[in-house]
Amino acid sequence: MTKTLNNYAADQWVASTTEKLPVLSAIDGSPVAQAGSAGLDFAGMLRHARDVGGPALRQMTFHARARMLKALAQAIMARKEELYALSASTGATRVDSWIDIEGGAGTLFTMSSRGRRELPDDVVLTDGDLEPIGKNGTFVGQHVYTSLQGVAVHINAFNFPVWGMLEKLGPTLLAGVPAIVKPGTATCHVTEHAVRIMIEADVLPAGALQLIVGGVGDLLDHLTCQDVVSFTGSAATAMKLQSHPVIARESVRFVAERDSLNASILGPDAAPGTPEFDLFVKEVAREMTVKAGQKCTAIRRAFVPAQWLDAAEEALKARLGKVVVGDPAQEGVTMGPLAGITQLNDVRAKARELATEAKLVFGDIDTVEVQGAEAGKGAFVSPLLFRRDDPWTAKLVHDVEAFGPVSTLMPYKDFDDAIALANRGLGSLAVSLFTYDPQVARQFVIGAAAYHGRIVILDRDSAKESTGHGSPLPMLIHGGPGRAGGGEEMGGVRGVKHYMQRSALQGHPRSLSIVAGRWLAGAPQPEGEVHPFRQRFGELQIGYTLRTAPRTITLDDIEHFAHFTGDTFYAHMDEEAAAANPFFPGRVAHGYLILSFAAGLFVDPAPGPVLANYGLEGLRFVKPVSPGEAIKVALTVKSKTQRNEEYGEVRWAVSVTDSADELVATYDLLTMNAI
Repeated sequence: MTKTLNNYAADQWVASTTEKLPVLSAIDGSPVAQAGSAGLDFAGMLRHARDVGGPALRQMTFHARARMLKALAQAIMARKEELYALSASTGATRVDSWIDIEGGAGTLFTMSSRGRRELPDDVVLTDGDLEPIGKNGTFVGQHVYTSLQGVAVHINAFNFPVWGMLEKLGPTLLAGVPAIVKPGTATCHVTEHAVRIMIEADVLPAGALQLIVGGVGDLLDHLTCQDVVSFTGSAATAMKLQSHPVIARESVRFVAERDSLNASILGPDAAPGTPEFDLFVKEVAREMTVKAGQKCTAIRRAFVPAQWLDAAEEALKARLGKVVVGDPAQEGVTMGPLAGITQLNDVRAKARELATEAKLVFGDIDTVEVQGAEAGKGAFVSPLLFRRDDPWTAKLVHDVEAFGPVSTLMPYKDFDDAIALANRGLGSLAVSLFTYDPQVARQFVIGAAAYHGRIVILDRDSAKESTGHGSPLPMLIHGGPGRAGGGEEMGGVRGVKHYMQRSALQGHPRSLSIVAGRWLAGAPQPEGEVHPFRQRFGELQIGYTLRTAPRTITLDDIEHFAHFTGDTFYAHMDEEAAAANPFFPGRVAHGYLILSFAAGLFVDPAPGPVLANYGLEGLRFVKPVSPGEAIKVALTVKSKTQRNEEYGEVRWAVSVTDSADELVATYDLLTMNAI
């Protein structure tokens, strides 16, 4: 019996009330499931997310949300074989599914790690430094991010039913925003099962995640300015969604990742026989055939120096000749079918368009030898390599994307020509350059970066660790300008901010410090009798300050430090030369002597809650200290971030001043303190 897929609405699994759409096997066209969303209360789903899911997520700190993402990733990994079994019917090989399933879980793991490492254990995120406004420091500005109080509507493509969902879901949940996920119908049975796994993990608060396995009905009619629509798919569908009257009227945030005629360029130094030439051929062939070319980052246009066009063609044909098309469950098969017959018909139609202006030099649009299955029943297609000798008079190769194992090989005259041709795609998600010459790489970035969301520079030294041309990574942005949609996804914390509102706060540092959850210059600095190094992580209060006694720096101190360290720079040792320097009144103390003496003033040496000093940030030497002057220190608890059950990071604001109370040096000290 064909499985009926359910929607997940208001924390309940709900089937469509009317006829459902069939979900067909890409291998033989047989039904594997049926899906539909008729009867859903779409407005009610949005209300449930806003009224139940949003408040619950916003009560959790960034760190609590990050731990939740880790638990979701662990749940996916624990039941990954269930997803692999379902993924086979989509035409994906084991390698293809690994990218989708374990790659998706890996994205959640990375976002979890980034959230715990880079975000505070709080619900407010500061952006940038304090902005002084008033002369006396009693009126200042501070930018902060807070969670949007709406819903993220994720409309995903069919090609990566797990990764495509999770790469959006990670930043969204980390931002504290609930999500409604709508997967591509052709592979929604895999997405539905992944959602079941996450729901059954029992770590998501009610209302945090909902699923639609069918049309979105009137969902978009009920969006507000607090909502976000994140879309992956065709440019035509993106434009239709983006022009929706409610999205326009309410200024609904719209993140799009659309069609992209990505390019790869063989550098002018990468002649046949070089490692870079071989890497280029390998990567173009790989990008054509992984997921049967159904990747938004796949190489659609390959450019080589004109004199090496024939050599590149022969090498690519030899490589593609080793590809075995067939049932991905069969041993030896390296490329499965497209996701379905509809997709097959579209790829063939687009390939025929390309054939009107480019020569097909490898493959056959209509026939293919298939291993372990019947070609006539499944969505099988041959890898198709085209060649166009005059790329500037061509139009379709720079405008038509056949979303399958299809690429066009073209020559360039010189490197400026290569850059111009790469940019002719008018915006891409990814472009790759194969060169061993750093100057060529620099020239390309300067000339092409404005048109491409990601630039991969590959050579013999980076190849072994490289993730290749097409693999988006959670710590890097995924998106591109122009034709690619103008959006950004992932990118570590950058992706989280798409689901948050940046606001400019103005007020007294006392108030802004409380709001931001960290001490800001000018806020109160309460003192106490207990040395802060004697207080455990949980006992330290933001703003708690130790003010030290002064210490005079003598000329003997300076000379001893110079000879002991070997730092005999003239500003510390030669009175006449130092006085001639516009920055110094004469001989002055070393900056690192000041730091060392400052530490000696505030450190409590006995064993205690401070486990380690692991660095300082933002160091500035503001004013020189001459022999005979005294320095003193104010050590203030600036912020705290718990790392695990045993210890947390404490960030201390350190201000070193002289006897006139003028600032000498300032920096943030980082320590690990026992819980």
